[in-house]
Amino acid sequence: MRGSLAAGAVTALLMVVLQSAMADDVPVLDVDQVCRGIAQHATAPGERGGPDLSLEQCISSEQEIRQRLATQWSTFAPADRTECIGEATAGGESSYTDLLTCLQMARDVRNYRWSAQPKD
Repeated sequence: MRGSLAAGAVTALLMVVLQSAMADDVPVLDVDQVCRGIAQHATAPGERGGPDLSLEQCISSEQEIRQRLATQWSTFAPADRTECIGEATAGGESSYTDLLTCLQMARDVRNYRWSAQPKD
């Protein structure tokens, strides 16, 4: 019993360390599934106003956003990066667009809270 508790604690500690390391660099996401879904729906008859992207265009767009993220990555709070990586990869579909949006919203909320504080 003590052995399994110790193993569980070591595993939990390892997960925290790995998660922190993951947040240091822009993650490599598999955008194929989300782009396939977008491309499939874009070619559906009767779609109006939706993202009319082919699979290749979607993947190219996601890679452009990843490059943009790489230049801004260090400006986002480490806690926000960790949280947003988890959010952007939840549910099996990964998206740099979702990751960037999450990070921008987290930064904006943080900036709003700071600017909304009463001045002495």
